[in-house]
Amino acid sequence: MSELEFITREFLLESCENLDQLDRDLVMLEQDPQNQEYLAGIFRTIHTIKGSCGFLGFGKLESVTHAGESLLSKLRDGELQLQAETTTGLLSLVDAVREMLANIEVAGSEGSQDYAGLIETLMRLQAGKSDCDARAGNSSSSGGALATEDCGAGHNGGGSLSDEDARANRVTIGEAAPGGVSDSTIRVDAGLLDKLMNRVGELVLARNQILQSSSMASDAELLSTAQRLNLITTELQEGVMKTRMQPIGNIWGKFPRLVRDLALQCGKQVQIELEGKETELDKTIVEAIKDPLTHLVRNAVDHGIETPAMRLARGKPAEGRLVLRAFHEGGQVNIEITDDGAGLDVERISQKAIENGLLTHDQILRMNDREVAQLIFAPGFSTAAAVSNVSGRGVGMDVVKTNVEKIGGTVDVQSVPGNGTTIKIKIPLTLAIIPALIVTCDGDRFAIPQVSLLELVRLEEEQARSGIERLHGAPVYRLRGHLLPIVDLRRELELPPRAAAGPADLNNNVVVNIVVLRADDRQFGLVVDAINDTEEIVVKPLGKQLKGITVFAGATIMGDGKVALILDVLGMAQRAHVVAEDRERSLVDQATRPTEQHRDLRTLVILAVGDRRLAIDIALVSRLEEIARADIEGADDRDVVQYRGQIMPLLHVGKLLGIPHADAQVDRPLQVIVHSQRDRSVGLVVDRIIDIVQTTVEVTRPANNDNLLASAVIQQRVTDLVDVPSLIRRADPMFYEASVEEAVVA
Repeated sequence: MSELEFITREFLLESCENLDQLDRDLVMLEQDPQNQEYLAGIFRTIHTIKGSCGFLGFGKLESVTHAGESLLSKLRDGELQLQAETTTGLLSLVDAVREMLANIEVAGSEGSQDYAGLIETLMRLQAGKSDCDARAGNSSSSGGALATEDCGAGHNGGGSLSDEDARANRVTIGEAAPGGVSDSTIRVDAGLLDKLMNRVGELVLARNQILQSSSMASDAELLSTAQRLNLITTELQEGVMKTRMQPIGNIWGKFPRLVRDLALQCGKQVQIELEGKETELDKTIVEAIKDPLTHLVRNAVDHGIETPAMRLARGKPAEGRLVLRAFHEGGQVNIEITDDGAGLDVERISQKAIENGLLTHDQILRMNDREVAQLIFAPGFSTAAAVSNVSGRGVGMDVVKTNVEKIGGTVDVQSVPGNGTTIKIKIPLTLAIIPALIVTCDGDRFAIPQVSLLELVRLEEEQARSGIERLHGAPVYRLRGHLLPIVDLRRELELPPRAAAGPADLNNNVVVNIVVLRADDRQFGLVVDAINDTEEIVVKPLGKQLKGITVFAGATIMGDGKVALILDVLGMAQRAHVVAEDRERSLVDQATRPTEQHRDLRTLVILAVGDRRLAIDIALVSRLEEIARADIEGADDRDVVQYRGQIMPLLHVGKLLGIPHADAQVDRPLQVIVHSQRDRSVGLVVDRIIDIVQTTVEVTRPANNDNLLASAVIQQRVTDLVDVPSLIRRADPMFYEASVEEAVVA
């Protein structure tokens, strides 16, 4: 269904419901002509239909409702008094609208009938003329007495339709459109759906308990019944959940117009982009975030994006860019509002916080930039120099935070001066049934949303003892040549150490179970005691006492009736520093505080060849790989390997540098540092990759080898810095020249 078709269907549904109410309200108004509540409701309904049909291009329907709206306006303002003839005319209007809506639903158009007579009648009634007056005027030249006689006291003429005709018309319309959109759709109170969803949740819990019990039984009939119950419960659960879901595009539809009008008002040029409009949310959540999102969009246009002249002066395009993005991650709904504007002025925020008495100067000094940025959510806080009709009153951002937290969500702000700001809203799982992986740690069970799960890895015996290495002091595992950060769930939850080995020494475990997860586009491995199984769980929100613990997203009741906590994968990654919470702040630090120490800071890959420690600047390293010895082939009298669609030569660093070293173990893969130049790559084979460090380099002596740059003390050990280009040219003089030639030819 296209967007236009969807809007038209919603228009038909709402209008048909309103017309049924109009019939009742008009009859009640006729009995109580002075009731302004009925009159105002009738006017609003006709006005709504008129506005919607004009937008959808139904001109005939718009003309009829416009005539009715004009008549109702005079009745509402007291310029006319409601008469029986007026009520009949308005009922004829309702019948005509219902007929046109039926035609639109069936054929997509308003039909061929001409409603000029009805419009003329409504206009006459608006002018205060009765049918008798009109007839007398039309026949005055041929005898007014006759015309007057035709207008008996009991005549209820409604212009083109009498009461009898109108009733007949209403019956005919009703027969012409059986099973229409209004008959196929009903509106249900959201509170009733909440109760229904809770009952389904309890049913799922009961289903899980029955399945667990039946799995240990030998009764075939019981097993069959349990499986049937499982199937029915799953289908019922999916159906009920769908009744509450709405695409976020329903509330994003008004933002392009809002941004356009606000940009013109502020003298700016702003382009808005909407990503993930099809992302579905629970109806209650959609309603709850409507106002917060509006505040954030207005704030981004007014405060974030600069004027065209200012943007051009800063080397930016004159037109600003505002991106709204919605997506599911970790079983949660994430909404991001990103602008490419000036970013947050941390100094200005700090100054304003001190001026407003929110914090003292000493408190500000102890805060990092990320913490200072959070002050924009303080009640009454604003950095605007003057109050305008758009902003400056100190309301808005605190409302955003309050409304989002009411539904158990969180709001975060990330900003880079000069490059823009991103507001991230994360709505936790408050009412959902999701598939999850159940794991055990220290005898307790935990649920991991399956949407964050990538794969499972089990290390045993020798592989468990040697598979997990230390890099820069942190445990890592080489998964298919990639270094995977390792997080120990037991350590992060501050549980007692394992009996076999403490959490700080994973390598001594006989068995290591790793759950590979994704968080914020980063992968990491979570070490648990045991991996149980996957099952559907009912998510329950955490109590207010536990909401501050970022590693938990909710709780669930297991099949045996016990509670299991649901892990927040992103929160776990942030707690373990796998995903930095303040990446933007670190970029700001590097950009704004280029001290002498920062300028000398270098990131190096530390490696071992024989008994020598070597270092390579990480800027020269494309990838770190492990290559099986069985994959090595020979070509042009040297070792090569097929790598990413090309033949990559392997250079043994020890041989090139003349460093004696023991023969490598044939059962171990080669440790290879890949260096790439344009589309060519070469692999530098070393004995062992030790670490990646960020340090200042203090040269202790110049090198006496053309393939070394110098010697320095790194990590309190003498280390030789390798001149990678010189080393490669020694083995392959044409490597860099060939890259240049290929680029020129291309």
